[in-house]
Amino acid sequence: MTASPQLSQTFQRVETALPGVCLLQPKVFGDSRGFFLETYHEEKFQALGIRDRFVQDNHSRSSKNVLRGLHFQVRHPQAKLGRVVEGKVLDVAVDVRRGSPHFGQWVSAVLSAESHNMIYVPAGFAHGFVTLSDSAEFLYKCSEFYDASDERSILWNDPRIGIQWGVSDPVLSPRDAQALPLDKLPLDWLPQYCAA
Repeated sequence: MTASPQLSQTFQRVETALPGVCLLQPKVFGDSRGFFLETYHEEKFQALGIRDRFVQDNHSRSSKNVLRGLHFQVRHPQAKLGRVVEGKVLDVAVDVRRGSPHFGQWVSAVLSAESHNMIYVPAGFAHGFVTLSDSAEFLYKCSEFYDASDERSILWNDPRIGIQWGVSDPVLSPRDAQALPLDKLPLDWLPQYCAA
């Protein structure tokens, strides 16, 4: 879909190797006082093909080498729009939709406060990130409410997926450390792929 110049001029959409997952680069207006940028505008995002209704905002702070993920929800899959406001992270999305031609494939991008870039991860993808700087503050919007009973995790270093995190000994939560590899997850734990 081609966005009209009036609607898309403050955001540039950059596709990744996984269809649906994209980076967004907002236009930053800066001078000696500092800077200003739009971080979300419903009409402009819709013009760029992102039509989710976001219902929850989250904010996490993590120390260096903290790895959060890989998380997804089954009955209520969440699309996510993430950005970093302090520090730098490596952000990762994995296609975990049953029947997807890209099942088990992953893509990563560095998000930083300096670049102001954002990542859009559609529903049906597992998501995670590792902190590359001394600390990082990560903000993200979700298209569904968080439901602890619906959330699942995939082992961060699953050899079938083969994510190159750039860290060999990350700091994990007990739950993430005990997550299962993708091949060990029951099929009913995985969201279903629906061709557009």
